[in-house]
Amino acid sequence: MHIDLLDKLCCPLTQMPLHLKFENTLSINDISDNVLLTKCGQHSYNIINGIPRFVSISNYADNFGFQWNYFSKTQLDSYSGHPISSDRFWKATNWSVDEIKDKWILDVGCGSGRFAEVALKAGAKVVALDYSSAVDSCYDNLKHFPNLYVVQGDIFALPFKTESFDFVYSLGVLQHTPNVKKAFLSLPPMLKPGGHLCVDYYWKRFVTVLHSKYLIRPLTKQMDKNKLFTILKKNIIFLYNMSEFLRKIPLFGKFLMRFIPVANYTDIYPLTKEQILDWALLDTFDMLSPKYDYPQTKNTIFKWMLDANLQNIEISHQTLLVIRGRK
Repeated sequence: MHIDLLDKLCCPLTQMPLHLKFENTLSINDISDNVLLTKCGQHSYNIINGIPRFVSISNYADNFGFQWNYFSKTQLDSYSGHPISSDRFWKATNWSVDEIKDKWILDVGCGSGRFAEVALKAGAKVVALDYSSAVDSCYDNLKHFPNLYVVQGDIFALPFKTESFDFVYSLGVLQHTPNVKKAFLSLPPMLKPGGHLCVDYYWKRFVTVLHSKYLIRPLTKQMDKNKLFTILKKNIIFLYNMSEFLRKIPLFGKFLMRFIPVANYTDIYPLTKEQILDWALLDTFDMLSPKYDYPQTKNTIFKWMLDANLQNIEISHQTLLVIRGRK
């Protein structure tokens, strides 16, 4: 943990400032293992392997921790060789490199760091937060960036002082929380006045419920995650081939392939066959394993933006529903 992150952290229970327990032994630039304490001394949080930890080891996001540690590099542009994450980040946020350079950005639900890598390369100071053990993968992947700060914390009890960030984004995350509205409303207070917010959601509409994942998720979300992953890994080629067979049917192929529970990016991303199967396994597990999956309507998320007193609200459909606003 870099020492300058300390100014932005606070106790998520009391909002009190935090200080280091072992101040006389710290390295001024990097605090690998220490303890964060409130002034009253009643609350403490460990810094383990350079990451402040504000949550219990096991929680509802365990499947994501497993997922992002197994597929730690799969969706990083630096690993895939294609600007897939970069293209999605810039299109969703509509921010520019000049805007975010040297600014503080909060990445909520960082996973293994696919979008954090993009912002870091643009020169932003990125605080990458995740509820799960995915933070370890993110740290390992991106620790060579001096402008990276990784925190394990809860979106419902963020360990940051209010108005600490110039930009906040959460991509592919909020629909997987137990209370999507509450999760969203926790983000605007983190913005400085004039700060920018970007989030996205699965789109709740009739065609959404026709996706095969919603037919089998009542079963798969209850399964042991290791067992589910093993089953998918053994059958991913079969599922992918079935999807490809349906996809090639004239006129109706793209609709029919929705009835096969597999992520198929053929002719969508310029990946090799090996990468296509790797992404298929990753995103199929991502579809079927989360405990929560709550798509949202345009009207609902627009109302939440108004409730948060955000301005310059924009909504667009970019595979997911993307919404942007300014404090």
